[in-house]
Amino acid sequence: MTVDHVCDACGTTVHGADVEAFAEAYLVHARADHPDWRYTDTAIRNYAEATQRLTGPTQRLESIDEVTIHPVTEDRIDDWLSFFDHDGFADNPAWAGCYCTEPHLMPRGTAPEEYETQTWRQSRETMAGLLRSGRSCGYLAYVAGRPAAWVNASRRSDYALYRLGEGVDPADGEVVGISCFVVAPPYRRHGLAARLLERVLADAPGRGVKWVEAYPFTGEPRDDAGNFRGPRSLYERNGFQPVEEHERHTVVRRPA
Repeated sequence: MTVDHVCDACGTTVHGADVEAFAEAYLVHARADHPDWRYTDTAIRNYAEATQRLTGPTQRLESIDEVTIHPVTEDRIDDWLSFFDHDGFADNPAWAGCYCTEPHLMPRGTAPEEYETQTWRQSRETMAGLLRSGRSCGYLAYVAGRPAAWVNASRRSDYALYRLGEGVDPADGEVVGISCFVVAPPYRRHGLAARLLERVLADAPGRGVKWVEAYPFTGEPRDDAGNFRGPRSLYERNGFQPVEEHERHTVVRRPA
């Protein structure tokens, strides 16, 4: 099966005999025609393959059906994988290779475009393992029984990106950190992030933590995808207070 895709940056059509050959051809195109791109080779291959596997709809629905929220336990992992395989980033293949591993694995201070070193299949396997072991904790929102949105609400001690280490107050293990929301395109701007946050807050006391914190970006996002950490206004409405200002984001926190 021949694979063709038009480069969004320059309009060149890239061809491949199959998905793997297409990914290699796209990497050759990127390095030859876009030498300023700082992305790793793996990130470029991940992007190319994502353009072929993301099959979910991209048009926003004017209204949505009943919403239910469930923690991603063993019996929900297949739903979670399908959501990330096909739907969550249907309009944003550049981000589809992460599988929400970035906050767990990316060292503090690393530029995101220089981080992606795992293939999407490796990230997929890694995150499924973290969910099964309890080192990642999150929730899926379902609309009419279909996975529609996700929030990663793991302990700060399980995040490489936000973990502070020994001697901090509050201790990393006493804090749930809300690192990522992913809402599939049809279900955006229907309040799913707010519903997910409500569930995180409701469950936090039973998880044995003292605090819940989040890391909203500074300024207005360029688009819906740019709000993946959640808008600061969402947290303010739910009693979070700013505790630490950084150049690109603010740490906000509230008691569990």
